[in-house]
Amino acid sequence: MALTQYGPHHAVSAGHYLAATAGIAVLEAGGNAVDAGCAAGMALGVLLPDLVNVAGVAPILIRMADGTAETIAGLGHWPAATPPDVFLREHGGKIPDGVRRTVVPAAPDAWITALERHGTMGWAELARHAIRFARDGFAVFPLLHESIRNHHDEYARYPSNAAIFLPGGRIPAVGERFVQSDLARSLQYMADEAAAAEAKGGRLAGLAAARAAFYEGDIARAIVVHQKAEGGWLSAADLAQFRSRIEPVVRRPWRGHEILACGPWCQGPALVEALLLAERAGIGQHAHNSADYLHILVETLKMALADREHHFGDPLFRDVPVEELLGEAHLSARLSGLDMARAHPSLPGPLLGATQHAHPVAERAVPMVEADTSYVGVVDRHGNAFSATPSDGSWNSPVVPGLGLIPSNRGCQSRPDPAHPSGVAPGKRPRLTPNPAMLVTAEGGVMPFGTPGGDVQIQAMLQVVLNVFQFGMELQDAVEAPRVATYAAPSSFAPFEAFPKRLAVESRIPKAVREDLAARGHEIQDWPEITWLAGSVEAVLSLPARGLVAAGADPRRPAGCVAG
Repeated sequence: MALTQYGPHHAVSAGHYLAATAGIAVLEAGGNAVDAGCAAGMALGVLLPDLVNVAGVAPILIRMADGTAETIAGLGHWPAATPPDVFLREHGGKIPDGVRRTVVPAAPDAWITALERHGTMGWAELARHAIRFARDGFAVFPLLHESIRNHHDEYARYPSNAAIFLPGGRIPAVGERFVQSDLARSLQYMADEAAAAEAKGGRLAGLAAARAAFYEGDIARAIVVHQKAEGGWLSAADLAQFRSRIEPVVRRPWRGHEILACGPWCQGPALVEALLLAERAGIGQHAHNSADYLHILVETLKMALADREHHFGDPLFRDVPVEELLGEAHLSARLSGLDMARAHPSLPGPLLGATQHAHPVAERAVPMVEADTSYVGVVDRHGNAFSATPSDGSWNSPVVPGLGLIPSNRGCQSRPDPAHPSGVAPGKRPRLTPNPAMLVTAEGGVMPFGTPGGDVQIQAMLQVVLNVFQFGMELQDAVEAPRVATYAAPSSFAPFEAFPKRLAVESRIPKAVREDLAARGHEIQDWPEITWLAGSVEAVLSLPARGLVAAGADPRRPAGCVAG
C-alpha cells in the first residue's frame, strides 16, 4: 500500500509520473492549475501513446477559486460529409477500424481553449515538456510494453503505426528508450508558430497561432490529404471551423458537499445520478464492501447506466432530460425497482418516454475492454482546480505519415444506427466515456478526480467518492480499496454487447461476500486481487482545515504518479 502524498500549496495526480512532474514544474514556475493541467495533459499524449492521442479527445472540467465552474467538451464531431446510414449500408452495422471512424480532433483546441479562458502561460512554454518527451524519448514501462504486445497485429497492419510502435518489426522491451520524432516535429511546429506570434502580439496571439498551425496550417493539410487517400470524410473546413464547446456543469448537493460532472455528451450525469440513487437507497447505513452495500451500489449503477443508454447523446441534436433524470420523481421511480434480495436480471427499462433500443447480449465469458484514456487532476495554491481525461487509442486507425499522430478515432463510440440517442450523424458528437469530475467539500476544499476504464469509469469514481466521504479513508487508501463493476449495460464500444447479470469483483473482497452476492443473482466474475480492469482513479483533494493538498494515484496502472 502506498501513502497519500501531501503538499502545502498544490498537487498534481496524473497517469504517468513524468506528466505529474511537468505539472509540478509549471506550478513551481508560477503557473496556475489550468496551465499545469494543460502541460500535463499534452504530455500524457506523448507518454501514453497507446492510450492517449495528442490529436484525440480531451474533456476538461475547471473550477476556479471564486467558485465559477465550466466544462470544455474537448470532443470532436462527425465530419460534415459523413453519410448517417453508411455503417448500416456498407459495414454490416459495424464501425470499422481505420479512418472512417474519425471525428474532428479536439484535444489541441481543448487545451488552447482552457488556456485562453483561464491560463496565464503561453503555448510554447507549456508544450515544451511534451516536445521533450517525444524528441528525447522515455523508458518503456510495463503497461506500454503489454499494450503493444496485446495489439501487435493491429499496429502491424498500418506501416506508419508499426514504424513507431514496432521499431525494427519488434515489440519494444521494458526499459528501452521510446522516441516519437515525427510527433516532436509536429508539436514543435505549433510551438514555433505560437512563439513567433506571442513575441509580436502577446499570449493570446500565441495561442491563436498554435490553433491555426494545427487546424489550418501544415498539420491540417497533411491530415486532409491522408484522410482523402484512405477513404475518410474529414475535410479542411471541418478542421478550420472546429471549436470545443463550453458546456454547463451538471451539479448536485450531496451530504453537504457538491458533486460536479460533465454533461450528457459523455457519461458524466450518470455518475451524479448513481450517487443520488445510492444515497436514497440507504447505502450510508452499510459497512464498507459488505454484501448489502455492494448490492445497492451495483443495482443503482445499473439504473443510472440504463438512463445513460436510453437518453444520453449530443445535446445539440437531442433533448436530454438531465433535470428530470436527476429529479426526485424519477429517482423514486427508479428506486421502486430495487429488490435487496434479488439482482435485476438485466438492465432496467426506459422511463420518461424513452425508446427501447436493441443491443446484443454477449455469450463470451469476458467483456471486451478498451484499454485507452488517462487522467490529470490539479489543485493550485489559489484553490483553482483542473480535471481532464484525455484519450484515444493508437491501434485501430492509421498514424498520419510524417505527423506522428492520429486524428481522433472516437467515432467508435457512436452507434451505427442513426436512430439511437448516440447514433451517427454529420456534425454530431459521439457519446464519450471519459468524464472528468470534481467534488466540492463542505469545508471549502475541492477534489478533482477521474479514471480510464470505459464503462467502468463512473463505477470506480463512485466507489472512491464513497470511500473518502462515507468511510473517511485517506485518499490513497480510498483509491487502492478493492472494487466491483457491473457489465449489465451495453458497452459503449463496438460491438456494444451487454452481460446482463455480470458482476466483476476484485478478489480481495471476501469470498463470503461474493457468495452472498451470487445468491442474490449476480453472476460473479472473479478478478485478480488488483487489476487495471477496475479503473485507475487519480485524485487531488484540498484540505483547508489542515492547510494541505492531498494526492492519490492508482497502482492498478503502474505509470500513475502524484506530486505535491
